Parts: sequence; structure tokens; C-alpha cells
Amino acid sequence: MNPEDFESFEDYLTSLATELDRYEQVPDDVLTDIVNRDGACMWLYTNGMVPEWSCDDRTDRQLAAGICADCPVRLPCLELELRTAGLFTLGVWGALSEEDRRALYPVWLARRENREGGEQE
Repeated sequence: MNPEDFESFEDYLTSLATELDRYEQVPDDVLTDIVNRDGACMWLYTNGMVPEWSCDDRTDRQLAAGICADCPVRLPCLELELRTAGLFTLGVWGALSEEDRRALYPVWLARRENREGGEQE
């Protein structure tokens, strides 16, 4: 799922938040284990294959896209970061920049609050 596939960035955020609904009931410790075990970025670091970032003119999003492109746990990673950091997010998680996650957070949170209140979407 890419922002370019949608008519507006807001539509992209809504679609992404909807995709994250499947992880709503997964406990934080389980998400953490999944991300630590299967995350492409974690694999690189634990195997001593840290990418060379110096002299790189690419944005965070471009760098993340390279590492996260085929990562099997992008969505669990994103879910975990939204839960634990919210608007205070830093770095790249789930292949999204800080700015994009800060834009996603209120959309994601509203979906959770709506369901907790008994409304179904």
C-alpha cells in the first residue's frame, strides 16, 4: 500500500488504519517479539549488516523503503509504534516517517475509540 495509490493522503491514512485493525487484540509483548524476531531492520542489526547511512541524501522514507520493502512485519511494527509512542514517535517504524506516523496516529486512535464505544465501521 502506497500513498500514491490513493486519491488523497487522508484516504491512504484511513486505509492504513483499517489494515492495522487486525492487530488490535494482539498484546504488546507479542508484537514486540514478532518485530524483534522477524523485522528486516532487526535482522540487519543482529547480523552485523548495518547499512551505511553517511553521505546519503535520501529521506527517512526513502531509506525505510529500502529496508522495509519486503519486511514481513511492517504492519505489526507500525501498530507497536503507534501504541507505545503515539504522537511522540521518532525514527522510522513500519516504513513510515515520523511525520507520516504523526498524521496516522489520530486516524488510528479514532478508529480504536469508536469501536471501544460500540460503534462498528
